[in-house]
Amino acid sequence: MSVETKFTLNDSTIEKVQDLIQVNIDSYDGFKEVADKTDDIAVANLFRRLASERSDQASELQALVAANCEEPEESGSYSAAAHRTLIDIRAALGGGTKVMLIEAEKGEDQIKEKYEDALKDEPGTAVSDVLHRHYQAVKAAHDHVRDLRDSYKDS
Repeated sequence: MSVETKFTLNDSTIEKVQDLIQVNIDSYDGFKEVADKTDDIAVANLFRRLASERSDQASELQALVAANCEEPEESGSYSAAAHRTLIDIRAALGGGTKVMLIEAEKGEDQIKEKYEDALKDEPGTAVSDVLHRHYQAVKAAHDHVRDLRDSYKDS
């Protein structure tokens, strides 16, 4: 049995990384869409920054998959696209930025859970350092979005 390195990831690790690529792309798409649709400049700026962060994370994970002679995920999921459509409808019906923040926080719960699962299921893999670093950024973003959402409750 050979030792796993970033250039010799086993199939299970590659599968987890592929899932994380897709959820990062979904998160990027969601943040970008909200940033483009909200009238709140502070929310738009935050979400553009978080979209960029998620794009960078997806790119880093895609490079790991490609370094293992596998084809990395290039798009988000259909379910996330459908969810963004529902958010658009709810926001258009009067929910505005508050609805977008509520749904963004739900999306953050999902990406945070995906990273937690990957770290639990694949402890000590060659990509654990990358996953831990990404998880810290995801957790910080989650908490920031949650706090921002909570501040809109009384608005």
